Amino acid sequence: MFKIAWAPSYVLPLPPNHRFPMSKYDVLPQQLLYEGTVKPGNFFAPEPVEEKWILRTHDDAYWNKLASQSLSPQEIRRTGFPLSQELVQREVTIMQGTLQCTHYALQYGVAMNIAGGTHHAFTNKGEGFCLLNDIAIASNYLLDNELVKQILVVDLDVHQGNGTAQIFRDEPRVFTFSMHGSNNYPLQKEHSDLDIGLPDKTDDSFYLKTLDTNLKNLLDKVEPDFLFFQSGVDILDTDKLGKLSVTREGCKQRDRIVLEAAKQNSIPLVASMGGGYSENFRDIIEAHANTYRLAQEIFF
Repeated sequence: MFKIAWAPSYVLPLPPNHRFPMSKYDVLPQQLLYEGTVKPGNFFAPEPVEEKWILRTHDDAYWNKLASQSLSPQEIRRTGFPLSQELVQREVTIMQGTLQCTHYALQYGVAMNIAGGTHHAFTNKGEGFCLLNDIAIASNYLLDNELVKQILVVDLDVHQGNGTAQIFRDEPRVFTFSMHGSNNYPLQKEHSDLDIGLPDKTDDSFYLKTLDTNLKNLLDKVEPDFLFFQSGVDILDTDKLGKLSVTREGCKQRDRIVLEAAKQNSIPLVASMGGGYSENFRDIIEAHANTYRLAQEIFF
């Protein structure tokens, strides 16, 4: 069964004109239900993650400041969100969503989180709309419980997965692969196990060939038994923050490459949504919905 994490707390009111499109977390599940891609039974509502799994990945001091609402003004600005207890509650619920998805992926082959992909969260700080790192927390959970031996993170958001790279810098059981815009945020990049920085205006053909070649090589080299897919759609040519020239169809084919590779190689996969900032809200929803449509087509 196709299981998807979603909770009402994913939709958090933000100040007017905030550039983060929070409403997509409410509209996307409605769209998937309306068109019949999924049914209500496909969704599950996660509870907040246990604190021990947060502390397995993030520094005690940083988590304590988050939990007590005592981040400095500079630290709050770095995250991009106005700090609130509701925001922290949202974040810890998203963490559990991705963690719980790992069990469904092990059982059914694939599972997805309507939110997540918070790859800019470091061990000791948050930035770029990310407070805690769901992919890292779920990876450590899998490794500590000896559910998997080798993880491959495929991060295809237009922004480098700098937080994930930092967290797993010295962890050989997690291979971090980030394919992103070379001239995009963050200005100061971390070192993933494999970074591919793409030039501005990269089109469908170059993007898809580069991904296909490198993913095939990584599956042979890394031999993962679990895959995390950060499926941000800010690679679109319509994205306000992206700088690439990938069409909506190209983004869909990107997802097909990753999902089919996981299916063909019998590698369980968890996808987290990641970014998307197109002017036309429909471009965001349709591109994200394609990821779920393809998962239903390929796996079920």
